[in-house]
Amino acid sequence: MSEADRRVVVLVSGGPDGPRPRVHPADAPLLLADDLAAVRGDGCFETLLVVGGVPAKPERHLARLARSSAALGLTGPSDEQWRAGIALAAREWGPDSEAMLRLVLSRGPERGGAETAYITVAPVGAHARRARAEGIAVTTLSRGFPADLAEASPWMLLGSKTLSYAANMAALRHAAAGGFDDVVYLSAEGEVLEGPRSTVVVARGGELVSPPAEVGILEGTTLAALAEIAGAEGVPVRRERLLVTDLLAADAVWLLSSVTLAARVRRIDDVTLPPAEPPVDVAGMVDRAVGRA
Repeated sequence: MSEADRRVVVLVSGGPDGPRPRVHPADAPLLLADDLAAVRGDGCFETLLVVGGVPAKPERHLARLARSSAALGLTGPSDEQWRAGIALAAREWGPDSEAMLRLVLSRGPERGGAETAYITVAPVGAHARRARAEGIAVTTLSRGFPADLAEASPWMLLGSKTLSYAANMAALRHAAAGGFDDVVYLSAEGEVLEGPRSTVVVARGGELVSPPAEVGILEGTTLAALAEIAGAEGVPVRRERLLVTDLLAADAVWLLSSVTLAARVRRIDDVTLPPAEPPVDVAGMVDRAVGRA
């Protein structure tokens, strides 16, 4: 099996061994055909990086998974069970290459029964490695709803990391068809929100600025880890509502995510951003935050 084909699957609950995590054959069936993850996208997930056999910032991901689970009315495994599954999955993968580890929680079969919880591990893709090294071109797309929708309509699950990702993947395909690598979503009023799989961060005058959670975005675990490192190094990190004009006027712009880490935005729609290195080394701080440096 080539490195690109390697996969590890760990069943955290729902199996014959009860709550104890166990390795599940990667080429064997796992979900029932009517599992609500497959037929409704009814569940939540988290994705984290494994570096040198060590999962990066698992506690932040487990805390966010708990918030998503609560918003969906799911129980899921305990943190201890998830941690045991993460440790087993990382051990099975080994220390020789970076990996993407995904925690998945489904409501379970439509016919009724226990929730389904499992972990998959796979290689970090070439797209992520290229984005880290070369930067990306992004297009701005409207999400079509106002920035206050999360507060006004909590049942929309904005700010939760659910399995309902069809619209996000469609946005990425639309961007790729236009020659772009990624997307920055805008609210109906034109406020900057987030990427389909990332958090927007700009460098401006020696500080870092990112949109606030109240505009209906997912709280980024990589941003939180970066903020700790930045604070220790004297770089302020603020949350502020942003417009596209703020991105264009910034010293630099990044999309942060748990696997790609820090992707420098080189172009927004038809505007090429200044190539000069900013005074804040965001990529370096993110690497330190996740144990890559």
